[in-house]
Amino acid sequence: MAKKKQAKKRQGPIAKSKPPIKQKGYKAPEDVWKAFEMYRAHVKSNPRKRQDYVGKDGNLVYREIERPLIIEGFKSWCYENHSDVHHYFDNTDGRYDAYREVITRIREFIRAEQINGALTGDYNSNLTARLNGLVDKAEVTGNHNIKIINIDPLGD
Repeated sequence: MAKKKQAKKRQGPIAKSKPPIKQKGYKAPEDVWKAFEMYRAHVKSNPRKRQDYVGKDGNLVYREIERPLIIEGFKSWCYENHSDVHHYFDNTDGRYDAYREVITRIREFIRAEQINGALTGDYNSNLTARLNGLVDKAEVTGNHNIKIINIDPLGD
């Protein structure tokens, strides 16, 4: 009987690696809040850097810009670091009612941080208003009668 050739395992960047095993979820609402606190600490300790030119010679500098907290950022951070949390926010079929209070608290915390940042000028106020459903409405009502007069300049 002939021996079968064994397939060689590929090495290097072409080799497929298994994704890290993620936990199934958070066991208690307090665990979601702890994850949010970790996300908040991560965001605040990792500011963005903006390239800027200053002075009469236009010297290149990098300014640190504070990152805002956002719901999508929290969901992404959780997915990368622990477990997917979108189902806690969606609460499909009421399966995660026990987490409703902590999710509401997280939403309100993020919303307050964004609004405070917009009010102090740290964040773009127009974008913050859109993200948080804040709108400035002006209702215009009136009954205007418009008469159209047809003037023929070539007529008598």
